[in-house]
Amino acid sequence: MPADPGTSVAVAALREQRLAPNGSKLVLVEWTIPGASSDSPEWVAPVHIHHDDDEAWYVLEGSLRVRIGQDEHDVAAGGAVIGPRGIPHTFCNPDPAPARYILVMSDRTSALLDDLHSGKRLEPAELRDLYATYGCELLG
Repeated sequence: MPADPGTSVAVAALREQRLAPNGSKLVLVEWTIPGASSDSPEWVAPVHIHHDDDEAWYVLEGSLRVRIGQDEHDVAAGGAVIGPRGIPHTFCNPDPAPARYILVMSDRTSALLDDLHSGKRLEPAELRDLYATYGCELLG
C-alpha cells in the first residue's frame, strides 16, 4: 500500500544514528556496545522505570541480557524483547563479543539519552532529577 501523500517517511542507515521523522513519537537507534571483559558484565544503564513509555531491543549481532522486573532474558541475534512502561529494567552485553542492536523508544526517552550522553557530569541527585524530567524514575 503506498504511503499517504501527506505523510513524511524517513529512511536512513541506522549505524550509530537515529531514525526519527519530524513529529514522530517513535525513534529507532542502532548501537553497538563492547563485549564483557569479565564474568560480571556491566549494566549499560542503572535500573530505572519509564512511567509512560515502552522500550524495545532488537538484537542484530551478538547478544544482550535484559532485566525486566526480576526476570533476566538472554536475547540472541534475531531476537527481541519489550520493556513495558512501569516495570524496572536495564540491560548489558554478557558476552566477550560486541553486541549490535536496535533500540526502539519514544521521542522522550531519546531526549533523555541525548542529555545523558551530553558529557556533563551529574551528581546522583541531579541524575535522579534528570530522569524525572523525562517521566522516569532512577532506582539503581
